[in-house]
Amino acid sequence: MRTSPSIVPGLDRDVYLVLDDFGRMGCAWRETNVEDTDLEAVIQDLLEGQHSNPVRVVGFNVSEGWVRDVSGEIARMLRQHCADKNHELPDSLHQLVEQAAGQAK
Repeated sequence: MRTSPSIVPGLDRDVYLVLDDFGRMGCAWRETNVEDTDLEAVIQDLLEGQHSNPVRVVGFNVSEGWVRDVSGEIARMLRQHCADKNHELPDSLHQLVEQAAGQAK
């Protein structure tokens, strides 16, 4: 199979985007700066409540040619981070974490 050049020149890393549910207005992929699409930045944004009702997180790497739903992995990381810091999971993350837990069964 012939590989195509990256549509994101110079960005040879994993990228993470959050799908947010805005209720009656529908769902949308949140607009974000390129610098804020790495795993650590997305986790931090979620914990800080930057997303009102996240329902899915998708990770991809155009250079490597993969994309997948990483919501379950993100949910586990969020739970672990809160447990390590002895913090409650923010209310905005309950649906994402519960949905990921249901899919893992």
